[in-house]
Amino acid sequence: MKLARRQTDLEIIGKRTSFLAVRGRKTDAPVWLEDSPRCDLLSAHNIKHTGIMDARAPYEIVRVNQSGTFMMACLEGEGVVSVDGNWKPIRAGQACLLPPFVMNSLKCVPRKNWRFAWVRYDESHDTKPIVSSISPVIGAFDGTNLETAIKGLHTEALTDTPAANLHWCALVNHYVMRFAEPSNPNERLWHLWKEVEKDPSRDWTLAQLAEIACVSSEHLRRLCLKEIGRSPMRHLTFVRLQIAVRLLTSGNEKIDTIARAVGFSGIHSFSNSFTDYFGKRPSDFRK
Repeated sequence: MKLARRQTDLEIIGKRTSFLAVRGRKTDAPVWLEDSPRCDLLSAHNIKHTGIMDARAPYEIVRVNQSGTFMMACLEGEGVVSVDGNWKPIRAGQACLLPPFVMNSLKCVPRKNWRFAWVRYDESHDTKPIVSSISPVIGAFDGTNLETAIKGLHTEALTDTPAANLHWCALVNHYVMRFAEPSNPNERLWHLWKEVEKDPSRDWTLAQLAEIACVSSEHLRRLCLKEIGRSPMRHLTFVRLQIAVRLLTSGNEKIDTIARAVGFSGIHSFSNSFTDYFGKRPSDFRK
């Protein structure tokens, strides 16, 4: 289902929703996190806040321009998150990883409980994002260890125990990185997307992508859906747009030049795709 675009952030927590959280820096935290304990050591990993949410309808959060990578791991129940401009279900045993500077939306499904762990990073345009071309957007993930690490951090943050906090913060970041950068990535996919990154302007077809991966087109589609959570052509668009983001924020090239450099036939199709993924037009994003 297509995601309706908003111009402003939205926070609906609801009386039936509860959570525990730890925030990093003293400032720039959502109002509903103000009473949560603080651990400055989270900032060593660029983590803005982390926690465990027991959500019930009408819980809904929308960030129009999320300024850092967001990971959530579903522990129980089911909810939906915005992925590539569409609502996608996230169920127990799955995790979702969203890059910075996109519209981030998540909400409860009516009459279904939703328990999840989250980690929100704080990144800038000059920071190399956690998400790479081989990072899954949705994938299988046992969130038990991440949940334990967040609970441990929360307990120690209440008593301000620096030595223990250091270890818990490192563990929280470790489990996110394990999901974002698989230790044993599928070699065929890793090789494929590295080749695409070298030549994003090429008029890639599904058959060409499959040939580089040394599999059939249908097998490539199944591999990408399983390992990354996107079809090959959808992930091709994602890789191109991630490169476009770097070009938009690191130089003064004209937008139509950037569009051609990352493989779009014209500025109109580039702008539409960019808006679908990031919630704003390339010119507004650059501003």
